[in-house]
Amino acid sequence: MPDFTLDQRLQNDTFPIGPLGLCQLLLMNDKRWPWLILVPQRADMSEIHELTPLDQTMLSFETSMVAEAMKEATACEKINSGALGNIVRQLHIHIIARNSGDAAWPGPVWGHGTREPYTEEEAHQLINALRARLSA
Repeated sequence: MPDFTLDQRLQNDTFPIGPLGLCQLLLMNDKRWPWLILVPQRADMSEIHELTPLDQTMLSFETSMVAEAMKEATACEKINSGALGNIVRQLHIHIIARNSGDAAWPGPVWGHGTREPYTEEEAHQLINALRARLSA
């Protein structure tokens, strides 16, 4: 079986937060809304149903754990999550903190407006807040 390699587009557009049990956790570099990405560390996967039943269970657990940490860290009103993969085919789950009146509210964030990159300090503040909640 081939080794896991993170898709280049995900690598270019994110800050690494770190590994969980199954997934790599990434922060999308767009401060308009806190946006995390979970990437199962399995080679050549593009669909959830391609994972083993145990990996599917782990993915569900990690998605819930990260969504809860995101909600606590950002005090957002709503968490949006989904696995689209139309452009980046590598299996990944988006977890996005949403609030009334954010740049795309109430519509989807995909393709909305122009990305606003974090400063290194802003990204690290959010990453540290998330890491603290995930390790609690």
